[in-house]
Amino acid sequence: MTGIDIKPDAQGKVRDLYDLGDSLLLVATDRISAFDFILEDEIPYKGEVLTRLSCFWFDLLSDVVENHLISTDVADLPDRFKPYADYLEGRFMLVRKIEMFPVECIVRGYLTGSGLASYKADGTVCGLKLPDGLVASSKIPDPIFTPSTKAEVGGHDENISFEKCAQLIGPDDAEELRRLSLAVYKRAAEHAASRGIIIADTKFEFGRAGGSIILADEVLTPDSSRFWAADGYQEGADQPSFDKQYVRDWLNANWDRTGTPPRLPQDVIEATSDKYIQAYERITGSSFRR
Repeated sequence: MTGIDIKPDAQGKVRDLYDLGDSLLLVATDRISAFDFILEDEIPYKGEVLTRLSCFWFDLLSDVVENHLISTDVADLPDRFKPYADYLEGRFMLVRKIEMFPVECIVRGYLTGSGLASYKADGTVCGLKLPDGLVASSKIPDPIFTPSTKAEVGGHDENISFEKCAQLIGPDDAEELRRLSLAVYKRAAEHAASRGIIIADTKFEFGRAGGSIILADEVLTPDSSRFWAADGYQEGADQPSFDKQYVRDWLNANWDRTGTPPRLPQDVIEATSDKYIQAYERITGSSFRR
């Protein structure tokens, strides 16, 4: 069985969400998106990597911040989902239903992506002035919190200043999200460094439950983070990453961004799957059982 014949209550680029009343069932599929398109081809094991790696981080970070995870045990699946247990095992999370904040909490430890483009333009990232002389992939002296809005599927997130974030959710909550985001990033970066991985940047999502702010959605996966190999790091150059950059690079070389994206060659699919699995194995120190 390669899926669930139950219509999700909501659907993202990668995840299907089922409303169970007092909880949610999040299912990470093997779908992959690039340049705001959901591609026709899937990446084997991708959903399992996202789920299993998120659960690893939830456990490691549990003393830093509470999270929304209830269970990943198929025995806890509602009866109507149990016929799909073989497919769901390793790729689902039963989670608490919480009120999500309408912002993405991005932490940047290195200068890359849209942050690099902004810095080249005016020396700032999301309104934060950075030191002169930084180049591509430079380590930022202190990690920075740069929130963004949440776009609908197919749309673009918009980087915003901390002040705009405070206007959207209130100054107290904005301060707490910044504190928690930086604390989670620093703890995760320390662990990743011990495994030979640099977390260049990442994004978190938080919500509120019972008066507490808790970590939700996926956490520190190749879909939400840039992971670089520490032993190959070179300031001033683009870094190979353990994510879908392989797919983006192939599309950039073989598609002019008009019309529907082309189908991915099998070697690109397999290489991308391997990148995701490598990220899991290097970060957790455990073998990924296929």
